[in-house]
Amino acid sequence: MAQTVSQFVWKRLHEWGVRRIFGYPGDGINGLVGALDEMKDKFEFVQVRHEEMAAFMASAHAKFTGELGVCLATSGPGASHLLTGLYDARMDHMPVLAIVGQQARTAVGAHYQQELDMTSMFKDVAGAFTGYAMVPAQVRHLVDRAVRIAKGNNRVTALVFPNDLQEEDMAEPPRKHGAVFSGVGYSRPKIVPAQDDLQRAAEVLNSGKKVAMLVGAGSKGATDEVIAIADKLGAGAAKALLGKDVLPDDLPWVTGSIGLLGTKPSYDLMMECDTLLTLGSGFPYSEFLPKEDQARGVQVDIEPGMLSIRFPHDVNLQGDVALTIEALLPLLEQKTDTGWRDDIAGWKKDWEETLHDRAMVEANPVNPQRVFTELSPRVPDRAILTSDSGSCANWYARDVQMRRGMMGSLSGGLASMGAGVPYAIAAKFAYPDRPVIAMVGDGAMQMNNMAELITVAKYHHKWANKTFVVCVLNNEDLNQVTWEQRVMEGNPKAEMTQRLPDMPYHKFAEMIGLKGIFVDDPGQLGSAWEEALSAGKPCVLEVKTDPEVPPLPPHIKFEQAKAFMTSALKGDPNEAGMLKGAAKQVMSKVFTED
Repeated sequence: MAQTVSQFVWKRLHEWGVRRIFGYPGDGINGLVGALDEMKDKFEFVQVRHEEMAAFMASAHAKFTGELGVCLATSGPGASHLLTGLYDARMDHMPVLAIVGQQARTAVGAHYQQELDMTSMFKDVAGAFTGYAMVPAQVRHLVDRAVRIAKGNNRVTALVFPNDLQEEDMAEPPRKHGAVFSGVGYSRPKIVPAQDDLQRAAEVLNSGKKVAMLVGAGSKGATDEVIAIADKLGAGAAKALLGKDVLPDDLPWVTGSIGLLGTKPSYDLMMECDTLLTLGSGFPYSEFLPKEDQARGVQVDIEPGMLSIRFPHDVNLQGDVALTIEALLPLLEQKTDTGWRDDIAGWKKDWEETLHDRAMVEANPVNPQRVFTELSPRVPDRAILTSDSGSCANWYARDVQMRRGMMGSLSGGLASMGAGVPYAIAAKFAYPDRPVIAMVGDGAMQMNNMAELITVAKYHHKWANKTFVVCVLNNEDLNQVTWEQRVMEGNPKAEMTQRLPDMPYHKFAEMIGLKGIFVDDPGQLGSAWEEALSAGKPCVLEVKTDPEVPPLPPHIKFEQAKAFMTSALKGDPNEAGMLKGAAKQVMSKVFTED
């Protein structure tokens, strides 16, 4: 039986293993949508509220499953709306395929309605491959190449289908010059460095007395191997934000997150080490890594372009983290001196006490840090956590303790607002039997996350486990930027750009059939979390938090303290609360000179 181009596209993607598509319909993809509906027994289509959310979900699907994420949008604005979510995948090296429509081939070049230059528009974000289908016999190899390149290179690819082509009869390539015959299938290779290079790496690591490890998202799936090499080297380990779920936080030598959102023991680990082992991380802030003349280094990464771009490692190994560690272990000497790890454990213990004390500081009305410290011991086993960008990411990074079996992610390299709830939705579709918790600021909720609660209301009946909690920090402020203005620029809070309107998020949840909980008393946080996690249906937990609790970095330089005081002298509108909040968070204990 003859099939259309659209029918072939979905059949071919099914052969590639695709089972879920995130998207939004439109007349530019009517043929593709119609063919997809005919195959609804083979695919799950997740209808989002906005195409950007579809791309975020495709990116999150790839992060949480390791599979290809697929998003679908119409021509013109539908396609352009995808870009932010696609850049999230691009920046974090995730395999995502975008499928978009285009105006009829006879109209292309005529400044037609919703006609955009798709090839130019996708040139950067989908630079690895953007396929523009013009004839049916071309579609086979375009689909195959788009999928194989995305999966093989962990990149974003795109396919553009003019609307008139979608309804044409599919034709196989002719057996003549100028035609190609592609096939389905990709198997990821085992990439291990050469033995001589492994030996060079071992020599560096064996010579170290104080080994620090930086563990990133490229180490996911290698938890046991990372623990094994850390134990062999007597090392401490800091985690990049996207690698937060690689190592459980109950290990005394795991210092937590690193960087502006990181911990003081992670900073101390890097400043005191003599050897750095970086595993699958593109952590961007070099100032939080050892000085060049302080430590020797070894880096392992599957992507050669990420090697030695943050720190000049002595040995740079392209390879799979788990397989490379397995090859390295027999070459490493067992460290027996426990002094370095004892120091790390002491730093960590002191820091945990500091975090607890900061979280318990009185605020007006609720200290946002306490929201996360109350959550941490209550997180169910096997939970999946997502965070939006903003000050909530600070508390997620520092105060939520990861256990084995938990997963977590957020928009890393792009650090985009608005990803928290779509990430959580994608996680729930991938693992409907697991609890999912999203942590979001009120800025991101107002930007686009509220609308995606409607997506939750539409689909939650499909989820075997109904635990889906969105925690909203309502402080009526774009808080991360407010504090950046104060600490980095020395400027007071700009009310006209920073102030957000108040909104009863919990009532919106109730209005669309979800559960809503409101908390403005810190003493009620524990019971509120327990109620939300046992609600039996998706829940929005809204907490009225104090915007004057500073998301302090792990150390404060003199220049930052000076800028902070300058912002007060300029007349910050919340000067009294800002100074009071900062003082309560014991700023004087975290100053550094350099």
